[in-house]
Amino acid sequence: MVYKKVETDLASIKPFRLVKFFTFTGLVVVFFCTLSLSWVISHYAKKVLLDRSDAYAMVMAENLNHQVFQQFVLPTILRYRKIALRNPKQYERLDAVVRNTIHGLNVQSVTIFDSQENVISYSTVKERIGRKDVGKSEYKKALLGEENSVFVTKGSLYNFFPGADPIFCRLTTYIPFRQEKMLSKSTDQIMGVIEIVQDLSTDLEAIVKFQGTIIVTSIVIMSTLFVALGIIVARADRIIEARARVRRRLEEKLNHAERLAGLGKMIATVSHEIKNPLGIVRSTAEILDKRMKRIAPENARLAEIIIEETSRLDGIVREFLDFARPQVPRLSKVAVGDVLKKIMGFMEPHFAKSHIEVETDLNATTPVIDADPDLLYRVYLNIIINAVQAMPDGGRLTVRCRPRGTGKGKIVTEISDTGTGMSPEVQEQIFTPFFTEKTRGTGLGLAIAENIIGSHNGTISVDSERGKGTTFRITLG
Repeated sequence: MVYKKVETDLASIKPFRLVKFFTFTGLVVVFFCTLSLSWVISHYAKKVLLDRSDAYAMVMAENLNHQVFQQFVLPTILRYRKIALRNPKQYERLDAVVRNTIHGLNVQSVTIFDSQENVISYSTVKERIGRKDVGKSEYKKALLGEENSVFVTKGSLYNFFPGADPIFCRLTTYIPFRQEKMLSKSTDQIMGVIEIVQDLSTDLEAIVKFQGTIIVTSIVIMSTLFVALGIIVARADRIIEARARVRRRLEEKLNHAERLAGLGKMIATVSHEIKNPLGIVRSTAEILDKRMKRIAPENARLAEIIIEETSRLDGIVREFLDFARPQVPRLSKVAVGDVLKKIMGFMEPHFAKSHIEVETDLNATTPVIDADPDLLYRVYLNIIINAVQAMPDGGRLTVRCRPRGTGKGKIVTEISDTGTGMSPEVQEQIFTPFFTEKTRGTGLGLAIAENIIGSHNGTISVDSERGKGTTFRITLG
C-alpha cells in the first residue's frame, strides 16, 4: 500500500514539474531569442543607416563636384586664367560655393586635395589647409577614379552608463573631383579629390536607444511573465498539495476501513465461537448455584462468581459483535432532549454516589430529527459513564443540547466534565478500536459510538486538556 501511495504521488506531481520545467525553459529561450532579435534588428538598422548615408554622401559629393566646377572653376579660369587658392578672392569664392552647397546638410567638413600632390588645397576647417600627406589609401583610390567611404563608429548600450565615452559615428567619403563638359557631363580628367565628412553620432545614438528599448521591453515582458507564471505555479502547487492531502486522508480512511473490515470478520468469527460455549457455562453455573445453595450453602458464592464473570464476558462478546456487525439504524422521529433526560434519570443514583454535580441545558426548541433512539441512548450513555469514571473524586457534569446555526433539523449535543482530561496523543486515538487507558474494558465503546453517529450522518469530536476536563461534541441532522 505504501508503494502504491508513493507511486500515485509521483504520478500526480511529476507531470506538473515537467510543465514547470518546460515553461520556465521556454521563457528563458524566448528571452534570449528576443535579445538576439533586438541585436539583429539594431545591427540591420545600423547597416541601413550607414548604407543610406554612404549613398547620400555620394550624391552630395557629385552635386558638390558639379557646383564647384560650374560656379568656381570655370568662372575663375575665365577671369584669372588659372586657379590659385592663395588668392583671397579665389578662396573666398570657393568657400562660399562649398558652404552654400552643403548648407542645411549634415556635413561636418569638406576638404579638397590637389591631384598633383598629396596636399590639402581647401577645407572648411581652415587649420587643415596646406597639410601634406594627409590622404591615405582612400585618397589614392579616389585619384584612380574609385569612389570609397570609411566608417568610424564607437557606440553601444555601455556608452549610456555614467562616465562612459559618448557615442561616436563618422562617415568619410572620397570621390574624384572631375572636370565636366557641357550639360554637366563628367569627364575622366581628375582635378583632385573631394573628402566629405558626416557626423552620424545622433543617428547611431537613436539606433542604440532603440536597441535598449527593445531589450528593456523584453526584460519587462519576460519579468511579467515570470512573475505571472510564478504566481500560477505557486497556486498550482498549493492546489496539488491540498489534493494530495485529501487523497492521503482518503487513503488513510480506506486503509483504516480495510483493517476494520478484516478485524470485524475475525472478531465476528471468534465471538460466535465463544458465545455458545459461554452460554453453556452460564447455564451450567446457574444450575450448579441452585444445587450448591441446597447442598453446600457455604460454597454457593463460587457459582455466583462464575455467573458474574460469564455475564461480564457475555457483555464483552456482545460489544465485539456490535463492533464487527454495526446495527442499521431504525429511524424514527426523535427528540434528543428526551433521550438525554431519560439517561440523566437513570444515572441520577450514580451521580449522587460519585458526588457529581449535574448541570443540564436541554433546549426545548431543539428540532426533532430522524434517528434510532436506542442507538443514540447507547452513545450518550457510554459518554456519560466515561465522564463519571473520569471524575473519581467528584466534579461537575454539564450536558447541553441546542440547535446548530439557522439550519433546520441540526442539533449539537455537548457533554462536558471536569475530570482528569486527556493528552493530545490520547485524543488522537480514543476512537481507535481496542484503545483504552482503563484497567478493564475492551476499548470499543467510543469506536462503536463513532460508528453509530456516522451511520446517522453525524459527527463526533472531542476537546480535552489534561487536568482540566473533557468535552464531547456530537452533531446530528
